[in-house]
Amino acid sequence: MVAVVNYQGGNVQSVLFALERLGVEAVLTDEVDVLRAADKVLFPGEGEASSAMAALRATGLHEVLPTLTQPFLGICLGMQLLGRRSAEGPAGGTELLGMLPFEVARFTPPDAAHKVPHMGWNNLHDLQGPLFAGLAGPPVAGTGAPSAADYVYFVHSYYAPVGDYTIAQASYPAGVPFSAGVRHRNFYGLQFHVEKSGPVGEQILRNFLHGDL
Repeated sequence: MVAVVNYQGGNVQSVLFALERLGVEAVLTDEVDVLRAADKVLFPGEGEASSAMAALRATGLHEVLPTLTQPFLGICLGMQLLGRRSAEGPAGGTELLGMLPFEVARFTPPDAAHKVPHMGWNNLHDLQGPLFAGLAGPPVAGTGAPSAADYVYFVHSYYAPVGDYTIAQASYPAGVPFSAGVRHRNFYGLQFHVEKSGPVGEQILRNFLHGDL
């Protein structure tokens, strides 16, 4: 059984539709017993960190999610919530779930050409582990640029820095890397919208659903 965490977070329906396209009928739930019994758990997110954490605390899920032991995938804000603390929030920051050791920071654009949020298609690099099996296409002949096979869709103003937990990187601005994918034990996270990232996103979701993680 595949479970999707129901905490009134954003982007849930897009994730459910993506799973449906892959032939997976997932259960949207906030029931602790169902989450513990699931083979895989997905944790979508979209919006603002303090509001999301308030919703998790209201249901007690902030204490449950860190204790899950099956493969667990946070998506976009869901990935950021796996960290220790975010700079986002009305009180100057928000305490997060603490499954991974990073602190979430806001992008600081170096010039007017770089907008926040970082929004659009960007390529991944430095991929590690089975979640990205079958990706990292060859460079475009004669240019050395990454092939379109690496491109995924981002919408975010905050990011996790690169650390020992990083399993995929992207850069914004060019040459300044951030964590596009993270992992600690059974907890995985993807900063990009894997459910909106075309064939690359579908391959990553298949790897999560069917791979030996």
